[in-house]
Amino acid sequence: MFSGSIPALVTPFRDGAFDEPAFRRLVDWQIDNGSTALVPVGTTGESATLDNDEHHDVIKVCIEQAAGRVPVIPGCGSNDTRTALWHMNVAKELGADAALLVAPYYNRPSQAGLIAHFSYLAENCDLPIILYNVPGRTVTDMLPETVVTLARRHPGRIVGIKDASGDLQRIVQHRTGAGEGFCQLSGDDPLALGGYAFGQVGCISVTANVAPRQCADFHSACLAGDYDRARELNEKLFPLHKALFADASPSPTKYALSRLHDWITADTRLPIAPCSDAAREAVDAALAGLGLV
Repeated sequence: MFSGSIPALVTPFRDGAFDEPAFRRLVDWQIDNGSTALVPVGTTGESATLDNDEHHDVIKVCIEQAAGRVPVIPGCGSNDTRTALWHMNVAKELGADAALLVAPYYNRPSQAGLIAHFSYLAENCDLPIILYNVPGRTVTDMLPETVVTLARRHPGRIVGIKDASGDLQRIVQHRTGAGEGFCQLSGDDPLALGGYAFGQVGCISVTANVAPRQCADFHSACLAGDYDRARELNEKLFPLHKALFADASPSPTKYALSRLHDWITADTRLPIAPCSDAAREAVDAALAGLGLV
């Protein structure tokens, strides 16, 4: 259903507000440079600092600007099941192609709670669901048997996963349990190359915000089975993968974008502070290494 280089888009701010013109330019730039789908209002989009009106406005603008050229998969997750359903229903009305739903954070549901949460969403909205497992942020780890149960219980509704657990063996567990048609996407740019060997088909990427063409070329090589070319590209991108997490995300990513384009600022919202001098140095070196500055 989805594959290749899928940026988890930043949400540009200017003077404290959502910068719609910059976001529209970002969407166009991503599509023009080979991104195969777009994920607005995810973690990298600072969804945790957006109010609900802003959250829905970013989704609306992304879908409008993409204009059907690539799929749009908005972040709709919440630690409240009713709120997640509301985001899904709004996204569906606006024309989204699927919803990315993070495991509920902070309240630490059990595996039974995760199954009940995602089942409720699948049964009450027919927008396809991409599960998002990122235990380093949510504390809750969606175990492979839970993922398989959900995929089998809700075929056509729960259609894939963005996995950022760092555990590549889970790809095999998902594949053998949920079937080859279950869409597996990496949530870790540095692990994407290895993930392809196990059965992933793309990455919901932070780095693609900054280097969309290079990321698109890397994923195209992987999908074509050209692993010599993929390794070459991966090694060029690797310093940028690391630099974009040299400080709290997405501040290094926004700094990098501000270095590349005069139409976007490095502004983040508290509690995300501007990135440190050390992070800026790492980003600058990585951008130079790729020939982007």
